[in-house]
Amino acid sequence: MLDPFFLGSIRYSIGVLLFIAILWIAEGRQALRYNGRFLPAMVYGLFGFTAFNSFVWCGLAYTRPEHASIIMALQPPMIALAVWLTRGLRPAPFTVGCIAVAIAGVLLVVTKGDLAHAFEGGSLVGDLLVFLGAVSWVTYTMAGGHFAGWSPLRMTVLTCIPGTIGLIAINAFTISMGYSMLPTLEQVWSVKWQLGYFVVFTVVLGVLGFNNGVKYLGALNAMLMLTLIPIIVFGIEAWLGRNFSAIEIGGAAVVIVALAANNLFLRRGNARA
Repeated sequence: MLDPFFLGSIRYSIGVLLFIAILWIAEGRQALRYNGRFLPAMVYGLFGFTAFNSFVWCGLAYTRPEHASIIMALQPPMIALAVWLTRGLRPAPFTVGCIAVAIAGVLLVVTKGDLAHAFEGGSLVGDLLVFLGAVSWVTYTMAGGHFAGWSPLRMTVLTCIPGTIGLIAINAFTISMGYSMLPTLEQVWSVKWQLGYFVVFTVVLGVLGFNNGVKYLGALNAMLMLTLIPIIVFGIEAWLGRNFSAIEIGGAAVVIVALAANNLFLRRGNARA
């Protein structure tokens, strides 16, 4: 009923108003000030909300949800690589090995063991777009160090504002180019409950909960929680009657086991330290 560009702009437009109200009540009007940090808030907001939503929702039009969920589960090794590139903290050989195994598992799911499957139905394009969305969210997750002294709520709201403006701008551009159209009020109203779910759960509670998790668990451990996504998606798809090949299930298991093993390895290292 709604194209991905309008879906992103409408749900975040409503969500950001709720965010602002929550921040105002919780921390006061002064918490809505950027205090010289507007530029980093804008950059990370564009990555975390504009780029992430645009890439993922466009990608879902060309690929399967279970493929997208597996690709999103690769974000923990992406975080490890990002820390290596930006802070010079090279991951242990065991972590590098787990990253390689996880990527191999994703390839098994996407290609079903045959690279020719990656091109069926344009899914390779969709998978690539979802991957770019995952990279965008990893970039946003690395933002915490730039907002020392801000609560997770404040960081969420003040990065969401420019990110939402970016989504609206992209939606306006796609409409002007004739790539997408504004839906009618009847179309929007017909999916009111789905929109309500998106606004409350995936925008307000989802993003706010995730940013609080990053603060208290660290980026890598918080990202590990995302490995539950493919398990849930595969379960829902199976409940809806979808049959999976053994290699798809095996590839998903490889990804989850590799990421869990890496997390346990890191936890043991931290405990010894």
